[in-house]
Amino acid sequence: MPKLQQLPPQIKTTWRVSALLNALWLLLPLAGAILANLFWHWHFIFIIITAILLIAIPAVQLALIPYRYHFTGYEITPEFVILQTGFIFRKQDTIPTARIQNVTLEQGPLLRWQHLQAVRIVTAATTHTIEGVVLDVADNLRETIVHFASEVQADA
Repeated sequence: MPKLQQLPPQIKTTWRVSALLNALWLLLPLAGAILANLFWHWHFIFIIITAILLIAIPAVQLALIPYRYHFTGYEITPEFVILQTGFIFRKQDTIPTARIQNVTLEQGPLLRWQHLQAVRIVTAATTHTIEGVVLDVADNLRETIVHFASEVQADA
């Protein structure tokens, strides 16, 4: 099996900011627990539990980013696109280039901030994503995947 290409280091910053922004949603249950305590005299323990979750969930996500980075990668060959994710539950997707229908480059605000793009590979059954690569690499990946897919389909 070919050596997998690792994502650029900037993706770790994107994952960190994303984890912190997702933690903001936990402020809603915390506010609800505080209001419930004020108006209905619910137990103070609900506020404590919610506050602990508000701290623990992003802390765990942030702590696991180096492992996530280490075990996330991709490889492009003329026959397959190989994607690997996960560090506890590892997953390796092998996509035959003959099944690829479309390759799309996407860039949200966090990826744009880090000068990265996500590469979405669409097949008839599902969509696979290379989470974030440098802009030039993303263009090259798209061109390479489309070229390999068109070659395989022309040979068929």
